Amino acid sequence: MDTRNKIYSLILIAGFGYGIASCNQNKTTENTESVKAQSSNLTEADQALIKRAGQIFGSLPEVNEAISETEKNKIALGKALYFDARLSKSGVISCNSCHNIATYGVDNLPTSPGHKWQFGGRNSPTSFNAALHKMQFWDGRAENVEEQAKGPILNPVEMATPHEDFAVNRIASIPTYETWFKNAFPNKEKPITYNNIANAIGAFERTLITPSRFDKYLKGDGNALTADEKKGMETFINVGCVTCHLGNAIGGSTFQKFGVNKDYWALTGSKNKDEGRKDVTKSEADKYFFKVPGLRNIEHTYPYFHDGSIWDLKEAIAIMSEIQLNKKLNADEINSIEAFLQSLTGELPKEALTLPVLPASTANTSKPDFK
Repeated sequence: MDTRNKIYSLILIAGFGYGIASCNQNKTTENTESVKAQSSNLTEADQALIKRAGQIFGSLPEVNEAISETEKNKIALGKALYFDARLSKSGVISCNSCHNIATYGVDNLPTSPGHKWQFGGRNSPTSFNAALHKMQFWDGRAENVEEQAKGPILNPVEMATPHEDFAVNRIASIPTYETWFKNAFPNKEKPITYNNIANAIGAFERTLITPSRFDKYLKGDGNALTADEKKGMETFINVGCVTCHLGNAIGGSTFQKFGVNKDYWALTGSKNKDEGRKDVTKSEADKYFFKVPGLRNIEHTYPYFHDGSIWDLKEAIAIMSEIQLNKKLNADEINSIEAFLQSLTGELPKEALTLPVLPASTANTSKPDFK
């Protein structure tokens, strides 16, 4: 199986022989007892809602703790590259500049400033849980996070690196990186390649999964959500939001046209006539189609929509229901859905929240270029 399709963590496993087996057995027993205790708190209404929601959303993939030393090295390398601004022409813009780990994988701006303070045309999506999506970018032009990682580095508006070899040569000029790449890609004759830069960043991004109270509820913990949040989930489902926002990312699996029933620009006040997926396919049939965003951590990833035109979550809920579902929700329904969406805020991986120590440049490392 392609290891890129697994979700990894940066947990180091220690222990010996029987000790490991014994600890794992105890842990399994504790988990089983915990599930039994949680299930005993479920009402009939809970059981029905969990069954219904489980069929719509599914569950997060299990974290694979028993990963190889090589894969750990690849993830650690990817983390360093994610934070290393030397992948940009100017040496001041990194992946983290627009997809800030400390702020739930976004920069909380309508569009992001890049090289020479140029602004991109679309809102920067969160890097958290992006690996769960079936396609990347608002227009779906990349299949996975590894392919996505190649784009911004070469984009003249974003990181503006002039060509792949420029990025490769700058990284290869740093001896520590040479060692790290050899450890991450031990079977490659030439470990430092543009593809491997992207593969390492992708490996790190696949660890950025944020399980939430919502997931605990779906696993049978009836107390994980409040009554308002459960009501909100029911409203979210009944109103029809799950027509687009489904699967374990609560979106990220389909393309939908913005403004199915009403004028998107009239309701949002946006001046951006972005044609969406048509830019990729050149097909008139794809005009104004965008990837449906995932909704995990949505209360923290404002402003909303592909153009970042709406800052308030309640307003975003109201607008989406009108232009996509042709329904004008009342205040109670909007508040209810907002409560549910807030339950999707998850726990950020602790390993991702610590900054990596980056290796120093050398005399052979190309200098920052702001032109």
